[in-house]
Amino acid sequence: MKNSDIPTFECETGNYHTFCPISCVAWLYQKIEDSFFLVVGTKTRGYFLQNAPGVMIFAEPRYAMAESEEGDISAQLNDQKELERICLRVKSDRNPSVIIWIGTCTTEIIKMDLEGIAPKLEKQIGIPIVVARANGLDYAFTQGEDTVLAAMTHRCPDFTPRVMNQQKGDVAKLVASPGDKFFDGKIGLNRCSLVLFGSLPSSVASQLNLELKRQSISVSGWLPSQRYNELPALGEGVYVCGVNPFLSRTATASMRRRKCQLVGAPFPIGPDGTRAWIEKICLVFNVKPNGLEERENQIWKTLTDYLEIITGKSVSFMGDNLLEISIARFLIRCGMVVYEVGIPYMDRRYQAAELLLLQQTCRKMRRPMPRIVEKPDNYSQVQRMHELQPDLAITGMAHANPSEARDIDTKWSVEFTFAQIHGSANARDAPELVTRPLRRKGDSLSDCRSLSRQTLDVQQS
Repeated sequence: MKNSDIPTFECETGNYHTFCPISCVAWLYQKIEDSFFLVVGTKTRGYFLQNAPGVMIFAEPRYAMAESEEGDISAQLNDQKELERICLRVKSDRNPSVIIWIGTCTTEIIKMDLEGIAPKLEKQIGIPIVVARANGLDYAFTQGEDTVLAAMTHRCPDFTPRVMNQQKGDVAKLVASPGDKFFDGKIGLNRCSLVLFGSLPSSVASQLNLELKRQSISVSGWLPSQRYNELPALGEGVYVCGVNPFLSRTATASMRRRKCQLVGAPFPIGPDGTRAWIEKICLVFNVKPNGLEERENQIWKTLTDYLEIITGKSVSFMGDNLLEISIARFLIRCGMVVYEVGIPYMDRRYQAAELLLLQQTCRKMRRPMPRIVEKPDNYSQVQRMHELQPDLAITGMAHANPSEARDIDTKWSVEFTFAQIHGSANARDAPELVTRPLRRKGDSLSDCRSLSRQTLDVQQS
């Protein structure tokens, strides 16, 4: 292996320019349909929560703010009584199946014992209370979801290693052992359970379920589930697999606390990532993949119009949402050159399979291995971009306008967070986002050339 094929990791001391992790409430409250999110913090967090999700007040979303006042900060008020009053009101107004407390920077600073208060209130009001600390100590705003899902792993029921087999009207209970398989004549069902974790739209989750079902692998459940009482069972004999690269805490909690086994796979972003993700799950479940190469080739044919635009173009990532490695790998497979991948935080163990696929993709496409910079210093990044002159910079919203002012075309990285980019069926969404600023620039140049020709014709006449 050449030195250029080996990833080089650098670590700078840049500040974190990212959203607050409590923004995870914006998509999680919609995913967990019978939940209620209570963010505990100051009025500043309330302003952010009101504006960032973009939900109208009259829509009555299933989240609220428990504002800490001077009396709370100076310990003149009883935190438990105040939270009890608010939770009782939530119960009477909404009656959710679960209340999720989101701790903020304020609760960390004043050492509010949310984990100690929650079990007592849970018994009083009769509603489960899950505590997740999503605060500014995180590296990226997407880690808020990771914190919530890691907390919810403790509430998942225990896995009982039994399968139900209905044949000829009889019901037989079979005790599972790792590696054993059972077939019902139509679909091969492994007795070991597979749980996928990561918050995706229901339609995308169904597509991934179908992709695995085509390989005779059944998904036992998702974390988070759409309803709290449908949380998947976890325990020994359960394999867990993530769909996003920012969920390392959830993976760790599943392994250490619930004794699950992690399927270390690349993430299902792009046709190549989806195929590698399915192949790794098939390998773990001792299933021979069927038709994956043909399906991937079909998907790449549907991307031809985008590939014509971005092949040979260059891009740099400034770092924002921890999706950078997966998206960079996909864009390299599309024919782009990635100069630098800035990333706020890098868990090399959790992303080991993704990093390996990145190396393989660079060799396959004969592209140089991008420079990977953890906690990048933004001033140094801008200087490097001036030297390299990439065609596009994928950056956080805070740096988009300053970069555009320096004649660097940009794309907001937060758009990749909310776009449906997972699975083969959604392979066009990521290239659509990437090509939009390039097409806009191309249209502007063609308009300028057309205007110049018209002006020249007028002058000549």
